[in-house]
Amino acid sequence: MIIFKARDFKKSEKKLHKNQRKDLEKAVLDIVKNIRIGKSKAGDLKSLQVHKFKMVGQLTLLAYTYEENIITLTLLAFGSHENFYRDLKR
Repeated sequence: MIIFKARDFKKSEKKLHKNQRKDLEKAVLDIVKNIRIGKSKAGDLKSLQVHKFKMVGQLTLLAYTYEENIITLTLLAFGSHENFYRDLKR
């Protein structure tokens, strides 16, 4: 499986502490093991799936897309629920 990280994802990932990065990596591995773990969204974001996980005790959302034909996972963004979907639409 090929995993791509969007520019915004990489930028946010750089700012994480070591323990936060570890939780994020575990969430990505969970997605790789079971690609259907996230919930599909509706409306403007219908092509996305969002996986909820705990990062150092705080609920965090991870948005991604998956293409079965090419077997590609694209990690788009992660963050707390506040303004998460609004920022994804941009």
